[in-house]
Amino acid sequence: MLAGDAPLSAGFVNLGYFPCSPSDATVVVTTRVLEVYRVAALRCPRLAIQPWVKSLCDIHGVPFRPYLSTQFSIAFDLYLATRAIVDARVKVLLDRDSPNWRLKNACPACFYKLEGEPPLPLPFLSTKDGNNSLKRWNRRERDEGGVAGASKERADDRQVPGDYYLSRDKVDVWAKESLGDLLKGFEWEPDAGGCSDRWQNMREEITSKAWGMYDETGIFLSLCRHGFVLVVADMVQSGELGKYGFAVTHHLIDVLCDIAVDPSFTVSEGYDIGCEFGERINAHPVLGPFARHHGHRSLVGAFHGHGHCRLCQLTNLATYVPGVGLDDLEYCETFFSKSNALAASTRYASRFHRQQTIATYLHHTDIYDTYQSLSLLLINKYKRALEVKNTEPALLQAMQDLGVYDMATFDAWLAREKEVLVGLKREPVEETLAMEYYQKLVNLDAAKIRLDNVLGAGSVTAADAHQNYEAQVKATRRVEAQRRHAIDQHANAQLLVNDLEVRMSIGVRWTPDCAEWKEAATMVKRRRYQRALDHLQGLIIARMFELTKMNMSGTGYKLRKHIAKALQARSCAVRTALTNYNAAAARLSPPRDPLNWEQKVDYAFLSDFDLLRDGREDIREEPWTKPAGRIAMDMHFKIRRAGEEIFRLNLEIPRFLTYIRDEEDFLHHAELRVREEVGEAMAHQVAIYRWRQGRFNDQHRYRLYRLRKLPGFTGSLEPGTAVNKERLVPAGTDAAPERAPSSPPPPDSDSDSEDSEDEEEILAEQYALMRVTEDSEGAGAGEADATEA
Repeated sequence: MLAGDAPLSAGFVNLGYFPCSPSDATVVVTTRVLEVYRVAALRCPRLAIQPWVKSLCDIHGVPFRPYLSTQFSIAFDLYLATRAIVDARVKVLLDRDSPNWRLKNACPACFYKLEGEPPLPLPFLSTKDGNNSLKRWNRRERDEGGVAGASKERADDRQVPGDYYLSRDKVDVWAKESLGDLLKGFEWEPDAGGCSDRWQNMREEITSKAWGMYDETGIFLSLCRHGFVLVVADMVQSGELGKYGFAVTHHLIDVLCDIAVDPSFTVSEGYDIGCEFGERINAHPVLGPFARHHGHRSLVGAFHGHGHCRLCQLTNLATYVPGVGLDDLEYCETFFSKSNALAASTRYASRFHRQQTIATYLHHTDIYDTYQSLSLLLINKYKRALEVKNTEPALLQAMQDLGVYDMATFDAWLAREKEVLVGLKREPVEETLAMEYYQKLVNLDAAKIRLDNVLGAGSVTAADAHQNYEAQVKATRRVEAQRRHAIDQHANAQLLVNDLEVRMSIGVRWTPDCAEWKEAATMVKRRRYQRALDHLQGLIIARMFELTKMNMSGTGYKLRKHIAKALQARSCAVRTALTNYNAAAARLSPPRDPLNWEQKVDYAFLSDFDLLRDGREDIREEPWTKPAGRIAMDMHFKIRRAGEEIFRLNLEIPRFLTYIRDEEDFLHHAELRVREEVGEAMAHQVAIYRWRQGRFNDQHRYRLYRLRKLPGFTGSLEPGTAVNKERLVPAGTDAAPERAPSSPPPPDSDSDSEDSEDEEEILAEQYALMRVTEDSEGAGAGEADATEA
């Protein structure tokens, strides 16, 4: 809106119309139509502007024209900009305009800490992931050959209001090119046999290739454990590069981990490639020290965890990490299943309009979906944790059957399993210099034979006189080159043998007839066989344990399909390892019987796997390898995580109830203050903000009050005192007036079917009484909320 056109434009807006041009406007769109489209598009993200305008044309009985979509888009941009300006002014009046205020207050259950709370091992849990559904077409010129040409995007420097988005500049700071000298000589090498080869988003030589047809190729998102959006970044002409994860991690730590305010606060992130990403962070010369100083932890979500090797799972999978609780750290997948609907309306949009659509959707989802369902989520988490805790008698019976009398035994079993899997990746101590010396002697004999053959071959003879001179010269040079190579190879082999003889203090060189030679030869054959066996054994162990998980009760259909897909990929590796094993087994004396795929693929447990008795150590009799032991160990860790989940929820529920009380009181006081100090117009906007933020609070209280009836509930439903005092209302100020509902809110879909109508009626009366006692005596009973007027 231009300053000179303010009277005309403002006049239209005062009448309820938004013009399609800043001056000499001949076309306007009513505010009601714009608001209905805004809400409808947020609830149905597939609804783009063009079909909406076509619907309006159908209603008004006029033919559709393409320019009508452009005019509506201009008016809609103006409408959203006006809303953003008003929201910004309201936040200034509420002292909520400081940088990153939204992020620091994104989730009341995560961030609204209370005085006297016991510490949590992992104070803050979040998850992050990339998604390539929200790509945006890059408009380019095309030459006659169909090759992408120069961009023909219209310059648009408008910025989306709010702080949901990390700018491209902040992300590019973590690119290799930007760090320059700091990354010289830094090369991150993943562990051999790790998970990096299994995940395409860890292979930067593939994902760093720019896609000429798209500019933005997706989004990289971070959520808290309750589903509130923390931050989002655009993936630009690339796949899921490391710089996006680095930028998000640094931003969260930098904003949330204030040592001066709370030195115990740390950030833990779940990521489908959390194992390798955590190693990258630790090895990073810039981010590594910063993350370690603030106690950052990178974890692997439960859904993607079974695509990782078993050794990685034992270290990084949420199930085995103390303090995680029953959190699966996989909220991004659920979020993407809904946000993917935005693709239809953003694929061909401009850069600004795409970001505007995404940011508006994120804000709407946080308030009207995530916040609305927060109490229901907390209740469901509590019920799930109690269900797991109720399996403790079955665990005690299983422990009695196994002869286990201490819960610490399961920790020892887990450590033993990890020790075995780590041992299968390392060379044993028995593989000594003797085998190396034997191999060098074999190489020396082979080099001597090659040298003798070349020296005895002679040169080109007169019998070859029929050849021309040039051919004879080439043949002579070839023979001479072969001689030089053979002499050099023999000399190098001799030097290596001499060096080992000095290091091993060998006075008499071994010969094929001596005992040391024969013993070393046997050890080398056994070594090759053992390496093939170790590799095959490690793959089989991981495969069998994941088959157990896939067939376990309580594993959902999608997780079963995900595990099955991972097992299918691993089966190819098992087949290759089986071929290598059979080749090594045939060279033993006497040869071992070959194995076939059908013979081993149907085994269900390690105790049935006869191959393991040929390993370096026989683990078939270990209790953790038996079916009963595996089930008991899994039950133990689930029950332990359930106890942690209940402990965390007993903190989060009072946080949420305290937040509701403090937020209502603060906004009520702010509305009165603004009405007195600023005026009725801005007070009305504060009232709208208050209504928007608190429309679901009665429903939350009603749901959480029902927890008192839940058997096993050990928490408190009494609000506490917040550590953060920014919502503190001056003493003597009346609390926010609230009316006790005459009837309970509509029952949720998760209501217990066994609750009778009488029970619901009694609960409603108790709830109404509780709400009446919470109201201040001096609150005016007839005062109406400004948003309801």
